[in-house]
Amino acid sequence: MPVELRKRKAPAPAPEPPAKKPSKTSKVSKAAAKVKAAVKGAAAKPADTNGSPKSGKPVVGETISLDGFGGEIETNDGTKTTLKALVDESKAGVVLFTYPKASTPGCTNQACLFRDSYTDLTKDGLLIYGLSTDSPKANTTFKTKQNLPYPLLCDPSATLIGAIGLKKTPKGTTRGVFVVDKAGKVLLAEPGSPAGTVDAVKKLVAASGSSATKDEAAADKPTNGQTAEETKAGEVEEKPTE
Repeated sequence: MPVELRKRKAPAPAPEPPAKKPSKTSKVSKAAAKVKAAVKGAAAKPADTNGSPKSGKPVVGETISLDGFGGEIETNDGTKTTLKALVDESKAGVVLFTYPKASTPGCTNQACLFRDSYTDLTKDGLLIYGLSTDSPKANTTFKTKQNLPYPLLCDPSATLIGAIGLKKTPKGTTRGVFVVDKAGKVLLAEPGSPAGTVDAVKKLVAASGSSATKDEAAADKPTNGQTAEETKAGEVEEKPTE
């Protein structure tokens, strides 16, 4: 009998290897790349300085450029102006005292202290201005009610307040005082209490007056070893002898 040949079954296909899971190292690398890109983008974006110098808030002794410094502001009577214009109008410079909100107790105390010391503080040519983010209407009411002898400046966008370093983040005004002379030199720049801001300006004016007195005394001092009496005697015309 013929032999019957049986067909062999084909071997089953080998199973596909399981998909590789992303390694932890790969995840960390991607996360690090994202952080690096975010930091780089933040560094490239310029900070909002509200009109202040690129170096940050002014410091005492620094001379600032007044052109465009702090942007445009408005007096309580509606007149547009700038810090440069105010300094140009003064004889010796400008005092800006900042306050958070017109007609509140602390701000009223501060404004009245500057009012009561107005004559002494302005005797050497400084001009005084209050500065806040209040509206012209609110500041006019404040000025009239408290009988303030100086103008109040309205800075609703806080461009000047920010430029002198007295703006709170994200919103608000730090109570303080800023003084700049005719040449743009910063004489005073600091936060303070209602009384503290006034006292700081008083000390500045007193020191300025003391320096002026010393300069006058030095100019009057006799030279060449002569005493004051000898100098005066030499100025008297000698009587002719008979």
